[in-house]
Amino acid sequence: MAWFKRESGELDTSGEKRVKTEGLWVKCDGCRQIIWKKDLEDNMNVCPKCDKHFRIDARTRLSLLLDDNQYETFDGDIASTDPLKFVDLKPYSSRLKQAQADTGLNDAIINAHGKLQGRQVVASVMEYAFIGGSMGAVVGEAITRAVERAVDTRTPLIIVSASGGARMMEGVISLMQLAKISAALARLDKAKVPYISLLTDPTTGGVTASFAMLGDLNIAEPGALIGFAGPRVIEQTIRQKLPPGFQRSEFLLQHGMLDAVVPRKELKPYIARALDFMVA
Repeated sequence: MAWFKRESGELDTSGEKRVKTEGLWVKCDGCRQIIWKKDLEDNMNVCPKCDKHFRIDARTRLSLLLDDNQYETFDGDIASTDPLKFVDLKPYSSRLKQAQADTGLNDAIINAHGKLQGRQVVASVMEYAFIGGSMGAVVGEAITRAVERAVDTRTPLIIVSASGGARMMEGVISLMQLAKISAALARLDKAKVPYISLLTDPTTGGVTASFAMLGDLNIAEPGALIGFAGPRVIEQTIRQKLPPGFQRSEFLLQHGMLDAVVPRKELKPYIARALDFMVA
């Protein structure tokens, strides 16, 4: 059974031109400085003052990774059928329709085939703006199909995680995706096709507990929140105070959970060098 089916001025009443400034400035959560939005975008959405990495959407991520922003998407037509007819404050079906309207996507994932510094790659990129990038049946199916395409074409795979974890509105169907994707990645490993996992802010829950940590190379952006359970739950379980920076990418690197923390400006050449080594 399938569960996925210019900025412009305006005249005031006195005839004088007023210029809209809303949305032209951004406040950095890292250094608390006000940044001209255009400067931020020109800097790959990294604060030019403190290097805080802002979250970016899946399409922007693809434009930064793939050559000339040229790529072919695939399997973007599958959509959830709301298998549990789930309702909390509002029906899950309504949340899906709203997220689809807001993002222009059927679900929290974009699969693409393109080139990274001249090398063919398959990329599966999560969209956090779609219900927190949560992983339901559609995300699981799409990533599995990306893995299978990488196996069939012997093309290196890149998965970019940005997720709050499993999608609770799909219950156990969501949790099934952890095993499903992991099994597909086992076939990829057996075929000796490289898989690079890029963890971005945030990567949590069932995504961290499955495919995000199964790469041949696991890398993350600076300051990314990465973990399974929330810090409050962990503290209550172990009855200890957690150390500073717990669940941030730099902490995980120091404790052997990641292979590298790579600034956004360096990601594309870093991945290209890694693939040159892994494929040679």
